[in-house]
Amino acid sequence: MLEKVCDNITGVVGKIIKDTIHANGIDIGIYTQDFENEFISLTDIARYKSDNPTAVIQNWMRNRDVIEFLGLWERLHNSDFKPLEFEGFKKQTGANAFTMSPKKWIEATDA
Repeated sequence: MLEKVCDNITGVVGKIIKDTIHANGIDIGIYTQDFENEFISLTDIARYKSDNPTAVIQNWMRNRDVIEFLGLWERLHNSDFKPLEFEGFKKQTGANAFTMSPKKWIEATDA
C-alpha cells in the first residue's frame, strides 16, 4: 500500500528514500524524503499477522479509535482534509455493516 503511494508521489515531491528494518522475521519498509518525517509501511507490518495484509488493514480501519486517530492526524497535517466526511465515517464505526479501506478513506476525505 505505502509502496504504491510512494511510487506515485516520488515524481511529484522528489526522491523518496527507502530503508528496511527487520522485526520478528519480517522486513518492514521505512520511507522518507527529508529524514525528519518517516513513514512505516503498514502493509509490511500487516504481513506479520496474515498472508493477506489487505484484509488486516481493512479490519484495522473499521475500529473507531483508528478512524479518530486518522481524522486527528489529517486535521493537523492536511489542509485539504474533509472533516464532514470524516464525521460520517466516525458515526458509522462499530456497526457490523461498516467497512473501510485506504482507498475509500483517501478518496472520501482527501487524505
